[in-house]
Amino acid sequence: MSIAEDKELKDYCLEVAQRARQASRELAICPGENKNAWLRESAPRLREATERILSENAKDLGAAPGYGLTPAQVDRLKLSPRRIDGIANALEEIAMLAEPIGEVIESNTRPNGLDVQRVRVPLGVVFFIYESRPNVTADAAAICVKSGNAVILRGGKEAAASSQAIVEVLSQVAAEHGIPADAVQLVNTTDRGAVGHFLGLSEYIDLAIPRGGEGLIRRVAAEATMPVIKHFSGNCHVYVDSAADLAMAEAITVNSKCQRMGVCNAAESLLIHADVATEFLPRVAQALAKYEVEIRGDDQTCEILSGSTPAHEADYSKEFLGPILSAKIVASVQEAVEHINHYGSGHTDVIVSADYGNIQSFLARVDSSAVLVNASTRFNDGGQFGLGAEIGISTDKFHARGPCGLKELTTYKYVVRGNGQILE
Repeated sequence: MSIAEDKELKDYCLEVAQRARQASRELAICPGENKNAWLRESAPRLREATERILSENAKDLGAAPGYGLTPAQVDRLKLSPRRIDGIANALEEIAMLAEPIGEVIESNTRPNGLDVQRVRVPLGVVFFIYESRPNVTADAAAICVKSGNAVILRGGKEAAASSQAIVEVLSQVAAEHGIPADAVQLVNTTDRGAVGHFLGLSEYIDLAIPRGGEGLIRRVAAEATMPVIKHFSGNCHVYVDSAADLAMAEAITVNSKCQRMGVCNAAESLLIHADVATEFLPRVAQALAKYEVEIRGDDQTCEILSGSTPAHEADYSKEFLGPILSAKIVASVQEAVEHINHYGSGHTDVIVSADYGNIQSFLARVDSSAVLVNASTRFNDGGQFGLGAEIGISTDKFHARGPCGLKELTTYKYVVRGNGQILE
């Protein structure tokens, strides 16, 4: 790229960010009923545009082989009438959620009569970077605008046509309901240099959220001059305790791994207590075989399952996003916890058990954004947790952790009302 071309790209990114900042100031005082009307009307309009959206999606799918997308990535890219209806349903669900902006989080009256309130307010401008996920385009736009934030959408080139078709519908409806025109902007260049320029604009952008492959997320975390909400990978575990109901454990393991393999909350590792390993492993292996799942196990696992593959240590840290599951036999809940905290990614981990003490120990000691008891890893999701559509899952510990919904895209300020008080 020439210096002139880079300057043109840099100027474009700056203009987009400046327009987003102005839109965020207008959104901060936009009535909740306007935002909800936009969401409710956008849903049927997206359904009506199904044929056009699918036509644009077909262009993206046609180009997918040239981008070297994996089967899991193609699955994420592909839209269908059912998936478009799901996008529309998510907008309607978000419209029904309580308005977060203006919520009084807490208040107290001081002895001098000052009324001190902590009030929820928008963050401002969100820069959202994502790959091969056209459905996320609508989710991100909806959740940002509902929480009073302008959003700059930088989708991957793999889904450019699909995302553009969706944003066009959302923008048309926004104009009809008093939503600022620049509240939702889709970056119109696939030049990778644009990401770096946006990440340097902390004067205008308040938060960056990357959603995609680990390489993209690490790049954003390294280059961003503003805070980043992120998770690097989803190495999720199911631990089958000695006190587990084995039929339940089988169902949870299979669902966690196989319900949809190419997502961040799919299970990638199975830990089994030694007391139940001989009975449990053959039955779960038979169930997983229906989905052609390869089990990569430790020596004990391979002794019990002749068809399993010996695991390398690196396998216990991998996010496979496909039909491979690492497995290890452990002697105690303590060993399971230590394995998870060492090899896991802090995303989602499950214990299957009927022993209260073991459950409590697992819950207290596993250091992950979501820890579940007797339920599938697949439930770590904004919709399943009642947040509406999410903009991502965070494994960080500050500001936001777990599924990030409306409230995770807000901050607060203190509003203090007096009646002439002065400090003596």
